[in-house]
Amino acid sequence: MFKAMILLARREDATHDEFRSWLLDRHAPLAATLPGLRKLTYNVVEGDDTAYDSIAELWFDTREAFDAAYATEIGKSVAADSLANVRSRTRLFVDERPITG
Repeated sequence: MFKAMILLARREDATHDEFRSWLLDRHAPLAATLPGLRKLTYNVVEGDDTAYDSIAELWFDTREAFDAAYATEIGKSVAADSLANVRSRTRLFVDERPITG
């Protein structure tokens, strides 16, 4: 399974609560429609004094499935919505190694 982690920092004109509301109420339902998406988790950072406001975790069968999802009209809408509502977005492609669970 392929996993992408995306670090999101809110726009400077948005409060933490505004960002959280956009992320969970508007963006998450859109992102959940990405073709081939196996699992989606948003980790919302508590407090205002951090470099990032959320870490998204997305699982797909392969990197190719991830790329294909973002090449669709839905994927382009997800990316555009994200870029319109964050000041930075950093994608990390990781090799997840669970230790427990």
